[in-house]
Amino acid sequence: MCFYNSMSAKAQKLAARYGRNLSVVEIAEKILEEQEQYRVNAFTFPNYPIITVDPEIQSFKWGLIPFWVKDEKQADEIKRMTLNARADTIFQKPSFREPIMKKRCIVPSTGYFEWRHEGNKKIPYYIYVKDEPIFSMAGIYDEWLDKTTGEVVKSFSIITTDPNSLTDYIHNTKHRMPAILSMENEERWLDPKLGKSDIEGLLHPFPFERMDAYIINNDFLRKKADDPTIYTQHEAVVVKWHKKGVKPSGITPKIFFL
Repeated sequence: MCFYNSMSAKAQKLAARYGRNLSVVEIAEKILEEQEQYRVNAFTFPNYPIITVDPEIQSFKWGLIPFWVKDEKQADEIKRMTLNARADTIFQKPSFREPIMKKRCIVPSTGYFEWRHEGNKKIPYYIYVKDEPIFSMAGIYDEWLDKTTGEVVKSFSIITTDPNSLTDYIHNTKHRMPAILSMENEERWLDPKLGKSDIEGLLHPFPFERMDAYIINNDFLRKKADDPTIYTQHEAVVVKWHKKGVKPSGITPKIFFL
């Protein structure tokens, strides 16, 4: 699953990375407020910078609220279950089956956090894409009208896939990872004309050899979200993981500040 993300790039750098604008004042202010967040907690349902076909960077709430939700109570209940969307069921789930066809988005990331379980121990890892300071998670979004207040709430979900060998070793309970898009497929993912088979073809485990990870300190959840020491390496270890047909490889932990 993916519930703790990282977005430490400044708004202007993010806009340049995706060729988008920051000219809409309210959106720009929201995004600027959310920048340099070394840890973003999905369970707080935060505003987060999102890329769509729109020329502007958007700011959506994490936790998708479908357009058909009746009231605020139902919205509060459903958004807790839509932080992630499984690629293998996304075309069937009522909350996701329309957005996956018509409302796809990119969720920019500088890295994310996951735990490995060893007996009673939970070992936190920071996971990222090598050579891509900002990479793209595949997402979907929707717009819900709160009839009580008249507010239009734009919200999103991060799509997850089966893991690659690296993330399978780390996330050894749920065995999931975020769907990560290669740079050449980013604009294609946003294309509203894509059919189901083309969409499915983009939702596969990202190559493990293009990713890396290292263990961080257990106290990272207690630190302020804008504290860069969240990324600090805990200890020097070499992790081995296996995949059928793939020679075992190692993860060389390192301190990685963005």
